[in-house]
Amino acid sequence: MTYLVTEACIQCKYTDCVAVCPVDCFHEGPNFLAINPDECIDCGVCVSECPVDAIIADNDVTQDVPFWFKLNKDLSQQWPVISRKKDALPDAEQFKNVIGKIDLLKK
Repeated sequence: MTYLVTEACIQCKYTDCVAVCPVDCFHEGPNFLAINPDECIDCGVCVSECPVDAIIADNDVTQDVPFWFKLNKDLSQQWPVISRKKDALPDAEQFKNVIGKIDLLKK
């Protein structure tokens, strides 16, 4: 099992999850974080830290797991590792409850 970042992170990019990750498997893009599924050790400590519930397990039946797995894997190979907490994006509060943000993802 691994964990994946989903649409709720787009335009928010809270980094509370990054601060608790023991293996630095998070990667930072312009308006989204990705988890490298090959580096994730399945500890799950990041899940409860995310204020927008953007992190799921790869066996979550309520999400399109194959899509999110591929997206996280692809983006984590392009983006740099992030291992320290940063401020969320300026409009994070405005976007945190918005649904259907996939078109806003900047790669």
